Formats: sequence, C-alpha cells, structure tokens
Amino acid sequence: MIKILQTKSGVTKFQVLIEIAAHQPNVRQKEIAEKIGITPQAVSEYIKELVNDGLIVTEGRVRYRITKEGVEWVLENATEMKQYARFVMEDIISHVSTWTAITKEDVKEGQQVYLKMEKGLLYVSSTEKTGASGTAISDATAGEDVGVTSLRGLIDLENATITICKVPRIERGGSRKVDIERLRSLTSSKPYIAAIGVEALIALRKTGITPNVMFGTNESVIEAAYHGLSSLVVSVDEQVPSLLNRLETENLEYELVDLTVE
Repeated sequence: MIKILQTKSGVTKFQVLIEIAAHQPNVRQKEIAEKIGITPQAVSEYIKELVNDGLIVTEGRVRYRITKEGVEWVLENATEMKQYARFVMEDIISHVSTWTAITKEDVKEGQQVYLKMEKGLLYVSSTEKTGASGTAISDATAGEDVGVTSLRGLIDLENATITICKVPRIERGGSRKVDIERLRSLTSSKPYIAAIGVEALIALRKTGITPNVMFGTNESVIEAAYHGLSSLVVSVDEQVPSLLNRLETENLEYELVDLTVE
C-alpha cells in the first residue's frame, strides 16, 4: 500500500520532514506550523516521532538534521506520492471532480458509495467500506459505469511490481531459445501481460497467453503501474535497455529476468 497516504497524519509527518530537510540544522517549529497549517505543538510531536523513528537526529534545541534513513524514506514516499498525484491529475481533476467507476452492485442516485481500485480499475460499492467514499450521481445496476462526486478520504493503491523477461532475437534462436516453463510460472502472478517484439509474442503464445498489449508497451506499463497494476513484460533483448531507461526515469521498481536457454 502507499505508505504515507494511508492517513492524514502520515502525510503531515512527511511534510514536517521535508521542511526540516529544507531548513536544517536550524528548525523553527512555528514557521513549519504556519507553512503546513498545523499548530507548533503538533509540529513538536511529529519531530519527536521522527527522532524516535531514526529519520532525523537532534543536535540540541531547535537543531535537527535528516539522517540517511530519513532521506531514503523521503525518496521512497515521494515516488509513491508522484504515482498518486499522477492518478489524481489524470483521472480525477481532468473529469472536473466527477469520478467514473464501475458498480459492484445496484446503486441509487444520491447514495453513499465506497471506492476501491482493483486491477487498475475503479469500483464502487454501497456495502464494502473502504477509506474513500463519495455520492453516486445517478442510478446504476451492477457492472455499469457510474459517476461519483463529493469524494472523502483517500483511495489505497497497491504498489505495482514490474517483471521484465528478456528473450533472444530470432538470429539467436527467438522463441525456440526461451525457457517456456519459467515464463509460464512468471505469468501466473501478473494481471497485466505485455509483449515487445514478435519473438516475445510467440513465446507468450506457447504458454497459452495472449498479451494485453503489444504496441506502445513502455507507456502502457507505466500507466498500469500508476493505477496499482503489476505487469510482466516479455521483450526481445535489444528493446530492454530503452524500457529500463523509461522505468528508471519514472522511479518505478522492476525485476529483470533472462529467459534465454542454451
């Protein structure tokens, strides 16, 4: 799950740490409080938590420094915030605060519903309570699309994982030199399957799988990750470096597996 977005206090704790890092070593709690809209007493409590967690160290009264662990925590959560922010900007703000979701059961106009992301798609339910809720703008039957407004709370997004499987070009054997059994086992844990190159497509077909996408794969996998959807990408070896560069640019984690057999 996205760590810092699970609670409001988690977000505030992140903000306090950012302010300390920006102004260390002399930290004025009143200025931090004014900047992020909380009381100086609350800032003091968050600072105590940060010290106890080993994310900052104290060098005397009002003197603090962020630790190596603190920097790592900031980078990790900043990446997750970027994913969440991208989802918000592209899927929410662009629709003028009306979310489009799929209903799990019949809902009525004006009914309170709860929102949940599953396999990259947004669902609403009137009975399955989650950390985010809103109001249905129309009647809808199970499986239909419905608009939701007046969002309250935050939607949990799973941390997406990306596995890249490298296969050889046809000159080096193509799909005939792919460990098909290992590929089959890897596909079982990923809901989103992508292929880059004909050799990759045929290797997947040998496992009985048709990929979800074959063209525009790099961007498609990145979009899937921002919606909490884990992917497996089977790619011809010469296309792997460009894919890795894109994932690293987006600060997305990945695992690289070479499926070539002798």
